[in-house]
Amino acid sequence: MQHRGQESSGIVSSDGEHLYRYAGMGLVANIFTETKLRELQGTSAIGHNRYSTTGASFLRNAQPLRVESHLGAVSLAHNGNLVNSWELRSQLEKEGSIFQTTIDSEVIVHLMARSGEADFLSALSSALKKVRGAYSLVILTKTQLIAVRDPNGFRPLVMGRREDGAIVFASETCAFDITDTKYERDVAPGEMIVVDKNGVNSYYPFPKATPSLCIFEYIYFARPDSSIFGESVYKIRKSLGRFLARELPVEADVVIPVPDSANIAALGYAEESGISYQSGLIRSHYIGRTFIEPDQRIRDFGAKIKYNVVRNVVEGKRVIVVDDSVMRGTTSRKIIKMVRNAGAKEVHLRVSAPPTISPCYYGIDIPTHNELIAATHTIEEIRKYLRVDSIAYLSVESMNRAVMDHKGGGFCNACFTAQYPVEFQNELGNQKSLFKEYQVEERVV
Repeated sequence: MQHRGQESSGIVSSDGEHLYRYAGMGLVANIFTETKLRELQGTSAIGHNRYSTTGASFLRNAQPLRVESHLGAVSLAHNGNLVNSWELRSQLEKEGSIFQTTIDSEVIVHLMARSGEADFLSALSSALKKVRGAYSLVILTKTQLIAVRDPNGFRPLVMGRREDGAIVFASETCAFDITDTKYERDVAPGEMIVVDKNGVNSYYPFPKATPSLCIFEYIYFARPDSSIFGESVYKIRKSLGRFLARELPVEADVVIPVPDSANIAALGYAEESGISYQSGLIRSHYIGRTFIEPDQRIRDFGAKIKYNVVRNVVEGKRVIVVDDSVMRGTTSRKIIKMVRNAGAKEVHLRVSAPPTISPCYYGIDIPTHNELIAATHTIEEIRKYLRVDSIAYLSVESMNRAVMDHKGGGFCNACFTAQYPVEFQNELGNQKSLFKEYQVEERVV
């Protein structure tokens, strides 16, 4: 699951008496040596790879969190973003709460501690009824493993079972393939699943809400070998590419993807259009996903060393470059320049998603409104900036059809439409700046 976060990683385990935690900055393979893994004793555990949307990229913000309260030791890992965490945090601090991190997830454990509820599940339910936004949570106590998904179901969360009976939760089904786990079902929006000595029990403690599954998971974030929201990511991405070819054809000699996230959409485009699909851009897999890096300077540098062009694929040819999305446009501009420098006769950019015009406040670090190129420029201005012969985006209608033909309705597409399913007081800006006054530089040794 490294593709979902590469800033920090952590694991908390339980042996029934104690919780053991270890976390570090960087990639999983560099943090968890055999020695460190052996120190994590127990029969149950939760893990987290962090991709920051709220709170700075510091070691103290690494998840899972581990805290002690009158409810006992608890550890929590969170995928998503809480849109009212700033107000809740301010109120909790006025009441005497002392926060140890700058992440929104810590608000949940403080709300639990101040809920007045005597038992753990009641305290958790009470806390989650006060937060708004996106959360898929896994929670570990000394004796329980709990999975919870917000009532809108923004972020994916799936459940599986191993042959030995062990229950496994993950953001995507690709995690099951390497752990010999059989997929059973998605954790439903608004559902809380508790695994303990009494077995596996399901609860629905929250009021129902309109399903708002993140459509960007299918476009970019999830791995193509996963199924999320009950449907194959591979199938959806290929469908997006097919709709793109039908809606926005152009005469060309070759279709090339921006690897790896656009590979399947480009394949769908090529199959639908009848134009040859070629791997004209080669990605260095020693470089991580630049979109989810926390710093724009890292993203820009990453783009320079991440891709290289196969000259004999593009030289003298009319080239269609398929990408999954265009945010700031800086990476796209560099890629187009590389393709032109390799001798392409024409370069046409086709994007398998609509123009991204609005930030995401539910767990994807899409830039602020002013940083989004499609929010502040016309299509023609974008074409000139990227220096392509033509550019075209998939329409919102075709995107919805490509997904809903397979899955049905109930998706959040606010980043393309500015229609937000969960309200917040005002434009929050860059999510990571929510707690900027609390962010103190911290060295990690």
